[in-house]
Amino acid sequence: MGELRESLADMATCGLPSALEVMGERWSFLLLRAAFNGLKHFEEFSTELGIARNILSNRLARLVEHGVMTRQPCSDDRRKVEYCLTPKGVDLLPAMLALRQWGERHNQNVNTQLVLVDARDGLPVAPVTIRAADGRDLTWHDLAWKRREDLGKAGVECCEKADLL
Repeated sequence: MGELRESLADMATCGLPSALEVMGERWSFLLLRAAFNGLKHFEEFSTELGIARNILSNRLARLVEHGVMTRQPCSDDRRKVEYCLTPKGVDLLPAMLALRQWGERHNQNVNTQLVLVDARDGLPVAPVTIRAADGRDLTWHDLAWKRREDLGKAGVECCEKADLL
């Protein structure tokens, strides 16, 4: 990577440790996948995923605590609750898809019979990639770190547009 190296010791300045604090284990991603597939109720998650009730309760509470999901009374039965994705939870979709695509590409015992497609035209979605501001696909070797104050006006505008500031 480029000439400026990221400080690896200072975890407070990187988003990765905080993201892993919320999502850094298997069940959190599987619950997220289930929520994207329309599951909302505790019993649905329990039955579909085969997850122990205590672990499920803990993981759902943690996702709610971190604002990834909400817990709200069910509209048709006030005794039940629904777990719904928040906008913050929906923002995890690209990360989840990137991990899934990586798993499909590098693991041999993965069922790839289902293909994620664009609902509009039915064609498979492209792999999640890193893209430059002009749309070019980038590789690891194309990347460099730069201090925010050194970006200049165009870089700051690009970050604001991409909701990075």
